[in-house]
Amino acid sequence: MSTCVATAEPPKKSTSRDFVKRYKQIKPGNAAEAQLVEEYLPLVKTVVGRLAMSLPPHVDIEDLYSSGLVGLLNAVRNFDPKGGSSFESYARVRIRGSVYDELRRLDWVPRSVHDKARKVQTVMQRLEQANGAIPTNAQMAQALDMTLPQYEELLTEIRPATFVCLDSAPCADEEGETSRYESIADNSQENPVDTASRRELARVIAERLEQLPEMQRKVLALYYFEDLRLREIAEVFGVTESRICQIHAQAILSLKSFLHQHEAPRI
Repeated sequence: MSTCVATAEPPKKSTSRDFVKRYKQIKPGNAAEAQLVEEYLPLVKTVVGRLAMSLPPHVDIEDLYSSGLVGLLNAVRNFDPKGGSSFESYARVRIRGSVYDELRRLDWVPRSVHDKARKVQTVMQRLEQANGAIPTNAQMAQALDMTLPQYEELLTEIRPATFVCLDSAPCADEEGETSRYESIADNSQENPVDTASRRELARVIAERLEQLPEMQRKVLALYYFEDLRLREIAEVFGVTESRICQIHAQAILSLKSFLHQHEAPRI
């Protein structure tokens, strides 16, 4: 992957009280809004820079950066200081969601990769239902009539599909769907049904995370919560970046399989 985007230091955090005081002064198009957007521009560069490491060279990073800016602006205009989360966390979600939307619009992942990812997910779900436990790589390889190295190579190949679909895991079977986060309307008064659905989704994901192998949990935590790059995670564990890619893909496929099963209609 030759495409690189330089990341910048994240914005300095102010106290919660100071931020709320500043945020009350923000109106669409005024100087306070422009100042906050400018202050958090490094966050857009950080998010896009991390995503760019997984994209092919033909993807225009500037387009993704523009989408990220849209996400940041939406975050500034829709953030609720009383919601309990920090602005940076909320903005990160909105920026990432906007970039994912742009990637889905570009459809940069070949259909064949999506097909292979769905096949792996289906087999994973079938094995878990039969055995009552998350299948190991060896079991997956046997079920797919592959050697273990071939299966690990397949995980690397389908990683772009699993990466992009993380936020849209429950809707993975339908291309073009927006993410869970982006499907929630940006109303000043949040719909209680949406709030309950989001909390239930968070509970289900947390339940599944507890069931994942320790290595997979650590990789997901370092990547999505500590913002470490895959190369940095590989250095932490003393393995290759390719191996971390495989672990990441396996974990995401396991999450998707569980979510799909959880949302299946119960008869």
